[in-house]
Amino acid sequence: MKQKGKVKFVDIDKSKFYATLQAKVEEYFKSNNISKNANGTMIVKSVILLSAYLLAFGAIILIQPALWVSLLLWFSMGISAAGVGMSVMHDANHGAYSSNKKVNFVMGQTLNLMGGSVFNWKLQHNILHHTYTNVVHMDDDIDDKVVMRFSPHTEVKKYHKFQFLYAFLLYCVLTLYWAVGKDFVQYVKYTANGVNPNNKKENRYTLAGIIVNKLFYFFIFLIMPALVFHLPFIQVLTGFLIMHAIAGLILTVVFQLAHTVEGTSHPLPGEDGNIENNWAIHQMNTTVNFSRNNKWLSWYVGGLNFQVEHHLFPKICHVHYPNLAPIVKETAESFGVPYLENKTFMSALRSHISTLNRFGKMPDMNDAIG
Repeated sequence: MKQKGKVKFVDIDKSKFYATLQAKVEEYFKSNNISKNANGTMIVKSVILLSAYLLAFGAIILIQPALWVSLLLWFSMGISAAGVGMSVMHDANHGAYSSNKKVNFVMGQTLNLMGGSVFNWKLQHNILHHTYTNVVHMDDDIDDKVVMRFSPHTEVKKYHKFQFLYAFLLYCVLTLYWAVGKDFVQYVKYTANGVNPNNKKENRYTLAGIIVNKLFYFFIFLIMPALVFHLPFIQVLTGFLIMHAIAGLILTVVFQLAHTVEGTSHPLPGEDGNIENNWAIHQMNTTVNFSRNNKWLSWYVGGLNFQVEHHLFPKICHVHYPNLAPIVKETAESFGVPYLENKTFMSALRSHISTLNRFGKMPDMNDAIG
């Protein structure tokens, strides 16, 4: 983000890849007479995931089962929260869930179930990550995080060589940090560097909204169970932390398998701030699919195993990606553009661990050239 407003993609080869692909995708929806937004399957999935989350919490505070049952319910809430984030919130905040902006707004607010801010999420994800994928200092997702290194172009520290071992423990705190501090850090950062386009008055309302949402979130999930329903606070806190650990681990791993794996590139802009590539081809070089044929996984992760299709068409609901994937792959092959994928979840996970191991070492020649 140090180069915000300067980095741009310059298609020196004038590739017709994306225009051709867009035409084919448009024809797919037109010839099949279907909407690009949510269908019945998506609506049913939303109901299932949201119900699983809310009913589990209801059971915890109303039925007040034995401790081990309560903790299992908190565990299940972590699974459901991650599912809601990947399948419902993600599409809605891309404007892909519905053609109705109000529906997208309401469904996008499900991010509050994890204590996050929609405003900051859109800036980080929709603008920075989707525009500047894997471009260091521009894509927040690959910025160094505490003791983690996700880019070959940042300073390597001695402890990074162990990151492939401790990474997954840190992944467990993602949503908890999100709920507690990340939104405030991002608010200050994005306001200072110009990523946040709002004026001072609008920003005051935005900050107030973030604070109110946080207070409401922690009251509902931590204070109310103990104060109103008289559950032991330590039991509630333990369950709350379990929920966030599970949700954080799932969300982080799934998103990392798309970009921080072997085969992806990390291009650097030139001194003029230009990246000499077609934006869509850049997405193909920096994004990887995984386990496309696993229908159960695809259902749960909201099509995030079809990240190639998502990065090219973020405003199309993910339920359509399995049918778009063959079109994208065939078009890419015809233009000599790479279509990156790992066949299984485990192969993608191994690739991620291998990449963390590689990034944890001093830069070699391959790292130096990105």
